[in-house]
Order: sequence, then C-alpha cells, then structure tokens
Amino acid sequence: MSYELRDHTADVAVEATADTLSALFAAVADGLAAASAESVPETRGDRFEFDVAAEGREALLFDYLDRLIYERDVRLVLPADHRCSVVEPGDDGGGKGDADPGEWRLTASARGVPLDAVAAREIKAVTYSEMALERRGDEWYAYVVFDV
Repeated sequence: MSYELRDHTADVAVEATADTLSALFAAVADGLAAASAESVPETRGDRFEFDVAAEGREALLFDYLDRLIYERDVRLVLPADHRCSVVEPGDDGGGKGDADPGEWRLTASARGVPLDAVAAREIKAVTYSEMALERRGDEWYAYVVFDV
C-alpha cells in the first residue's frame, strides 16, 4: 500500500493505492497523518480502537476519516499507524450471515501520538469534493481532499 500527498488549492489531498480495500483505507489514514505532521515519533502513544458503519463504500471512507479527526480533537492525539478491516454488506466476517445486508462496516485502530509530541497542522475536515474510491485493475485506488 502507498499514498502520496497532492497539493490542492488551499486544501491538501491524499492519493492512495493498495491491494485490498482494508489496506487502502489504512493508507489514506496514513496520508492524513502525514498531511497533519511532518514527522511522527515511532515510540510515542497508545493504541485505541473504534468501529464505523455506513451505507456505502465512499460513505464509510468519509466517516472513517471524519472519526479520525474527531478522535484527534477529543483525545488530543495524532492518530498514526493505522490498521483497519473493512467488511462488505452481508459479510459478517465469520461466515455466520448475521451482518446487516446493506451496511458497510469497519473496525479500526490507531496509535494516538500526543499532539504536544508533534508539530501538527490542523486538518479541519474531510470532504466529498473530488473523492474517488474505485477498483483499478488488480488494486484499489482512492483520492480524498481535506480542508485545512
């Protein structure tokens, strides 16, 4: 998986690719962290977990990134080193078939680096502006613009 920061007028964009949808979501989140701070200490911060659900793939990505911004503001940490697992509608992840047939779900964790340990710039919000989330050949592709 990989990501690149892209200049976007007064905003910043993250462009990412990965082999799986879960890895793509993590790559975009890593791009958000990189857009927020020039460097992130590798040894600071405790992991925290959360779940997100949405009606569609794009909405799930938006809600996931929005939740990371919320966690930053509430916990006063920069979420980094993202791990996530995306579950498609109707797939309960264990073959039991008890998941909501129309709901996309994500289980995520991040390492919360204290904001006082980084020179962070504020990312105000994730936007739907120009958002792309699609399969391209053998990999997944995403493009997300953040309001700074």
